[in-house]
Amino acid sequence: MSMDISHILRDWPFEPGQVTVRRVKGDDGRDKIQMRLDLGLLQMEAFGRPDGQQPHGVESLLDYHQQQLEQYRQEHGSEEGFHLDGHECQLLRAESLLYYHRYVAQFVLEDFDAVERDTTRNLRVMDFCAAYARENSDRYQLEQYRPYVLMMRTRAICQRHLRDKRLRAALAEVHRGIGEIQDFFRGIGQDKIIESSGEISVLKALAHEIRAEIPVDPVNHLKHALAKAVAEERYEEAASLRDQIRKAAEDSSPPSGEAAPPTSEEKG
Repeated sequence: MSMDISHILRDWPFEPGQVTVRRVKGDDGRDKIQMRLDLGLLQMEAFGRPDGQQPHGVESLLDYHQQQLEQYRQEHGSEEGFHLDGHECQLLRAESLLYYHRYVAQFVLEDFDAVERDTTRNLRVMDFCAAYARENSDRYQLEQYRPYVLMMRTRAICQRHLRDKRLRAALAEVHRGIGEIQDFFRGIGQDKIIESSGEISVLKALAHEIRAEIPVDPVNHLKHALAKAVAEERYEEAASLRDQIRKAAEDSSPPSGEAAPPTSEEKG
């Protein structure tokens, strides 16, 4: 059988400036994710470790080292003295890059559950290295990528809410993600970066788009107008606004004995 993949590349042209990916069924019956590159393609497993390897018989090196940590705790009564050496940290970083390629592809494919899974996994690697790496350089080398991973994880969860028409839940998730990134910069003494952070800018733009889609509550709008009218001593207009607020409240109340219909948020 020919190992030349020219026919695959010819039928699937590379598009500069775009992340071009697709999901296919492998010869082994398992789902694969393919990413088209300028000089070829990258193929990843959709589940498990992206390259299909099982280091030490488990899904990933992270899982292996976490098992080693648990075994160390059982043997020594605590985790004091447990460390990762430089080579082990280097291999964990290389493994994280595999998951990075996959969650970028998954985001394009709109598999947001998988994006959340893989970004959460890479955040665990950062936490693990920060806690157990022997050398300071290994503890913090991955931390430069934390804002980006937090942003991608937030976007994935947000997109799930938007898909389910849960606009306010999506907006709350974006605000939570922004707060996490801000806390990260403050935690490393880099408060000034917050204003120029590209990750925060992306999430703020997303929050702006979501707010524009959330219907305005007519009663709240009338209440704001009433407060302004009272402050400016426009009392006849204020009286009219009070009547409108009362009528709007009556119109939105369910008939006696009936429960109010669930909102789209409650249905979600």
